[in-house]
Amino acid sequence: MSRTRAVILPALTSLMLVLPTLAAQASEPAATKRAPASSEGHTLKSSQLARPAEFEQCLGRLKPQAAARGVSASSFESLTARLAPDLSVIALLDAQPEFVTPLWDYLAALVDDERVADGRAMLERWREVLGRVEARFAVEAETVVAVWGVESDFGRRFGKRPLLESLSTLSCYGRRQTFFQGEFFSAMKIVQDGDVPADKLVGSWAGAFGHTQFMPSTYIRLAVDFDGDGRRDLVDSVPDALGSSANFLARAGWRAGLPWGFEVRLPDGFDTSAAGRRNRQPVSAWAARGVRRIDGGALAAGALATDTPAAILLPTGARGPAFLVTRNFDALFSYNAAESYALAIAHLSDRLRGGGPFVTPWPTDDPGLSRAERRELQRLLIARGHDIGEADGMIGQRTREALKAELALRGMASDGRAGKKALQALQSAR
Repeated sequence: MSRTRAVILPALTSLMLVLPTLAAQASEPAATKRAPASSEGHTLKSSQLARPAEFEQCLGRLKPQAAARGVSASSFESLTARLAPDLSVIALLDAQPEFVTPLWDYLAALVDDERVADGRAMLERWREVLGRVEARFAVEAETVVAVWGVESDFGRRFGKRPLLESLSTLSCYGRRQTFFQGEFFSAMKIVQDGDVPADKLVGSWAGAFGHTQFMPSTYIRLAVDFDGDGRRDLVDSVPDALGSSANFLARAGWRAGLPWGFEVRLPDGFDTSAAGRRNRQPVSAWAARGVRRIDGGALAAGALATDTPAAILLPTGARGPAFLVTRNFDALFSYNAAESYALAIAHLSDRLRGGGPFVTPWPTDDPGLSRAERRELQRLLIARGHDIGEADGMIGQRTREALKAELALRGMASDGRAGKKALQALQSAR
């Protein structure tokens, strides 16, 4: 949802998770999380499924490798005895919302008024813990809470897939097996060491788990016992999760007091070939090219000195919002290697500090919907007789199919995307 989350191919989910409030996720029992071909829940338990011979053979090959990573033979046997492959996860390797969801849809759901209000409530509720986290790791409370909010909606959505089942499947089938084998071994080590029991080790299809969605290998390296109970528990301990995320960002190079960046206004004729997160130049160089803050102010101010290395980010091209980003944006990027993800964390952290929405509109005539708007869209579909389950704001296959059918009645072509145009069409037909 953290990964040195190499799962964001080719670079964790969210999040996400594995980010739990995106258009590709299921809201209905028959729909899916992150791809329409599978279900986040399981209709059959692993023990009810036949275990293919090739899976059995794969586990046999993995056993000595696990031993070399510190997993005892007895732990391996007990933790794999009832595993069976869940092949639905293979289809999800190329369906991650950070890459397949338009940025205006992605941010509309992840940084909405509800999440901002919830984040401010969490800042107050966990003020004492966050103060200690900031003192120890020098990462601001708003940034840590923003990670928590995007990754699991403040602990509401961890994901439901048993990690050992998903990771064993990805270790034996599909591409990137070597990567997932390392995560599989790390997950078994977490259980063996007594930090998180196997039945609570559930999360995303790719293996991220807990409040702040660490991949198992990231957990092994960077999780901390912040509540002092002798266990590093990202599932049942909010202090451990917050401290671990701050530790991750600190190790990734976070610099206290330095802004991640901010929205800027580019001069007419700006050479967009100079943009890109890796093309860092001193702030003074960008100022010399005519780049200004979105309000017209000078770039260098506060902790942003004229010699601070920074880059220009154009996530939706020259017609969309532009951002000046610093090394702190790179630290967010390392948590889940997608610029859209890092921008969601960055923007939510600013909103938690009292900042407003981006000024420059996205280059689309059909902006994304907040979660409240998605729920309204679903309620309108239900009122028209569509059986899509509850109106929970998570757009799954049944909602998309109902939306296509409803818009077709109005002579509108639709691929089932839940955007402003679709909502307005349903509202106008009340």
